[in-house]
Parts: sequence; structure tokens; C-alpha cells
Amino acid sequence: MNGAKSLVETLLRSGVDTCFANPGTSEMHFVAALDQAAGMRCVLGLHETVVTGMADGYWRIARQPACTLLHCGPGLANGLANLHNARRARSGIVNLVGDQATYHRPLDAPLTADTEALARTVSAWVRTSAQAGALGRDAAAAVQAARTAPGQVATLIVPSDVSWNDGGVVADPLPVPHAAAVDGHAVESVARVLRSGAPALLLLAGAAAFDEAQGLAWRVAQASGARLMLDFVTPQVQRGRGRLPLDRVPYNTDHAIAALAPFEHIVLIGAKSPVGFFAYPGKPSSHIRPDAQVHVLSRPEQDPLAALRALADALGAPDAAPPDPGPRPEPGRGAPTPEGLARTVAALMPEHAIVSDESVSFGRGFYAHTHAAPPHDWLHLAGGAIGDGLPVATGAALAARGERRVISLQADGSAMYSLQALWTQARERLPCTTIILNNRRYAILVGEYQAVGATPGPTAMSMLDLGNPALGWLDLARGLGVEAARATTLEQCADLLAQSFRQSGPFLIELVI
Repeated sequence: MNGAKSLVETLLRSGVDTCFANPGTSEMHFVAALDQAAGMRCVLGLHETVVTGMADGYWRIARQPACTLLHCGPGLANGLANLHNARRARSGIVNLVGDQATYHRPLDAPLTADTEALARTVSAWVRTSAQAGALGRDAAAAVQAARTAPGQVATLIVPSDVSWNDGGVVADPLPVPHAAAVDGHAVESVARVLRSGAPALLLLAGAAAFDEAQGLAWRVAQASGARLMLDFVTPQVQRGRGRLPLDRVPYNTDHAIAALAPFEHIVLIGAKSPVGFFAYPGKPSSHIRPDAQVHVLSRPEQDPLAALRALADALGAPDAAPPDPGPRPEPGRGAPTPEGLARTVAALMPEHAIVSDESVSFGRGFYAHTHAAPPHDWLHLAGGAIGDGLPVATGAALAARGERRVISLQADGSAMYSLQALWTQARERLPCTTIILNNRRYAILVGEYQAVGATPGPTAMSMLDLGNPALGWLDLARGLGVEAARATTLEQCADLLAQSFRQSGPFLIELVI
């Protein structure tokens, strides 16, 4: 048995059965081994940023890692942006990178790079396998690292001769580490703060944004008078009827400061203390008021369910049903607006849909109009590196085994970073509906110019213009194998959404805004 076969067999034995790949010469023995092992689903991405983004979306829905397959340091570099997003989303990924043969590397061939250094920028665990006999053991360790709570990027670098040499040994799975224990002192400290009646906020992120944890947080809030909010960069929220109608801390610095101003105490549950995405002249980086006290109930690596359950018990909090979000909205009408599009999506989405939201500035008000939608998962860009919306949607659809409709709310500028994901959606016949929000510009940067106090002139504004020439979204989608149509009104958008939901494969709607 060669090293590559032991690697594939170890991954399967450890529960990794999906591989997102963009392979090259150094990975050919791994690719060959895939033909010799039953059970590994292989999904091709036409760019590495699509590969890594799909692995992120897969983890968020499956809650188990997939593996990637990337080619040498430059291939890894192409995938770094979405590995950065995955790191911020705390997604578990076994990131396999083929590399130069151990004896070839000292010759400094053209693709030689400091692959480990690149990997360490986005990985919690990095290892380069040195011999075929150790590759299975290293793979099992990589899976264990990826599964470590709450999820991590684990990069295993595989020199090509380690793959093709004989002596491979299949390794048994390693135990998944338990989440770090809840701190009883932290629970009692937070309970004491909440009993005081001082204005307090419970800030939720990570698994604390899932429905069971929401229910516990709601009990605590009802018993104590505390408020609940979501961290802005929460990667995944379970929303809709039966869940809490939670709002996120706003993106805009002024709005965030105003939203957090009432609170003397901020209790973090899997969240970080809110700070701005960027610094702005004359404005604070931290969004909480200077005299506010921050309390950590649970860190991201701890179990928020256990922490919230202990806090609810400490407060004697009784069961409490979630509030009624009101009737399901009617579809919007007329010219496209953020509010109208949100209502349209909420009115028409099927139960248990998945929303991949990279709407950027257009979508910041979507939450308020979608609380009464059917139960669904809403996936956010967690790391700020644009270009994850379409790949995350694709990986999520694969994790759901085609049984859930995935809706991408996708800004046009960031879609161009990874539009190759549409080809994978077509190749795999995935139930993905993409709404391209076509305003023909980088709209978020127009607002950022104002926020930093700069005055853009003609040259600066030309750098934000996507209309010269206009992007041909219908041609782009069709060229990648995806059926597409244009909407200029919300009525047209609603008709196309309903049509797409009746189809088994992908569909793209260009919504001119």
C-alpha cells in the first residue's frame, strides 16, 4: 500500500467522506487512490477559493469536516481568503496540500514555496508528513484537530514522494476532544450580575445562535430582564418561526455604538467583545461604552449549551416559549428595495432552506423582515474576505445531500471573486437559487469613503464602478451551465424564485437594483 492509499483509507475510517479538490501533479497519486477506495465523494472546484469555501459551507451544515485537495504553495495561496473566512467561522476542515517531493524541494523548482508558512496564517494545526509510513497517522491527527471544538482548520502537507512510496499504514480514528469545561465561577459571576437588575446584554455567537441555545438564552432573558443580540459576524444562525427574532449588532460603527449604549454589562456567549471591522478617524474601535463591564460566560471552545443551562438553573429561570414573530410576510412589490426583497424571500422560501448571505451593504436590514419566515439556517460571511457566498452555498447544498433549497443573496462585485462555484453547482445538479444583486458597483466602498472622511473624485469613483463594461450575468451563468433570468421588479423576482424552487438544479436571478 502506498502512502496516498493509506491517507484516503484513514480519512474514510475517521468519518471524512467528502473531498473538495483542485488537484495538480503532486496530488496525482492521491487522485488515483480515490479510484481504489469506495465511499469518498469527490467534488471539483475550478479555483481553490471555491474549494476552500465549499469546505467551509459543508462544515456549517454537516457539522463534520470535509477535506480539501490543493496543489502546492501557490494553490494554497489561491484558497487562503476563504480559509481565513473558515477560520473566523470556526469551521472544521482537513486541508490537504500536495507539495514537492522531499528530495526535489532543495532544488527550488518553480512551484516551490514556504507552504508551511502560508498554512500557519489560517490553520490551528499544521504538519508536513515526512514518510509514507506516517501519513495515515498524520491524517488521523489532522481529522482530530479539525474536529476540536468548536472546529478548526487543520492543514496536512503531503510531499509527492510520501504519497507514491510504499509502506503506507491505515490509522484508526483518534478520539474527538471534549469541549472545554464550563467555568462554574463564570456562571455564578454572570448570575450575580443579572440578579442585580442593571442593564445587561447577552451577546450570542457560534453554537449559541442555534435553536436549543436560543431557547435557554430566552429563559435567562425572561427571568432577568437582560436583552439578547447576535454578534455581527456570527457565521450561522438558526432562524424563522419557532426560533427567536434576534437582531445582530450593526456593522456601522455609529449604529453599533448606539445599539450597545444602554448596557452596563455585556455577557459574551461564544462571542467577542464588539469592535469595528475598521478604524475610522475620530471614532472608537470598541463599540461598547467605556464604562461597560464585559463578562465571559463561555469562550468559543466551550459548550454554550452547558453554560446557558447552568446559568438558567442558577437563576431558577422557568421555561418560556419564544415570542410570536407575527404573520408570514407578503412578497414585495414594485422596484427592488432591501426590505421588499427580504419580504419576498421570507414569503416564498421553503421550510428548512439555507440562506448564504453575501449581500454586503444591500442586505444589512434583511433580518427585520424575515423573522416570520419558515425555519431556516442563515449563513454569514464571518471573516470579511469577500467571495465566500457562492462557494459556501455550494458546500452547504452538498452537506444537505440535495434535500434542502439553498438561496444565495449575492452582491455582484463579490460574486466575481468565485463565480466558478456556479459550474460546480451545475455539475453536481444542486438545488441552489442565486439572486445576484446587480447595482454595477462596489456599493459598500462608496459608504466606506464617507465613513473614513475621504472625498472621492472621478478617478476614485471609477475604481468602484462595475458598469463599464457591464457584467453580463445571464451570459456568465449560462456559460457555466446554470439557467438564468433577469428581474427588474420584485414581482418578476418572486415569479422566478417560485420557478427555481420547483427545479432540482441551480438557477440564477439577476436582480437589477
